[in-house]
Amino acid sequence: MTLSENNADNCRVCEFEQNVGLLRQTRLLAGVPVEALKVFAYLSHRQTFAADTYLFRQGADDGQAFYIIAGRALLVHAHEGREAAVREYGPDEFLGGLALMGRMRRLFSLKALTSEVVCLILSREKFQKAWRQFPDLTPRLLQALLDGIEAWEKTFLALQDENRLGCISRAGISVL
Repeated sequence: MTLSENNADNCRVCEFEQNVGLLRQTRLLAGVPVEALKVFAYLSHRQTFAADTYLFRQGADDGQAFYIIAGRALLVHAHEGREAAVREYGPDEFLGGLALMGRMRRLFSLKALTSEVVCLILSREKFQKAWRQFPDLTPRLLQALLDGIEAWEKTFLALQDENRLGCISRAGISVL
């Protein structure tokens, strides 16, 4: 083995270990045993998106979750031919965990803002294949989703004031 081959192998091992650590930081996979995290990390891949490139598009069912490693992306919603900015996402943010669980059309698009947005991506197909190898994960994954919904709704309610009562009447995702 040459020095460059050895360095390439070391880089792959280092990236794999980083991927395990990144997935461990997500709400969805935080409580998952390390053996399962290693499988999810192995099945994930990194991808770099250039500015103004869409990571995913509204209406699509791409079945992917994204962990932003570097760069910033803008969540947008298209309505009647116009695109409205919703919010920005940056490093250490995980999006699309629900897409791993089953078919789900995107209600928003995510567009790269910075010159490079580097993401760790896990597909539904690979996630579910690995999930079947670890059936004991099901209660943990479901609880992580429920915790996420509860946290989102609490934040939503905390941000409301009397001028936004129209929006609050639309809340209640946790009662589904």
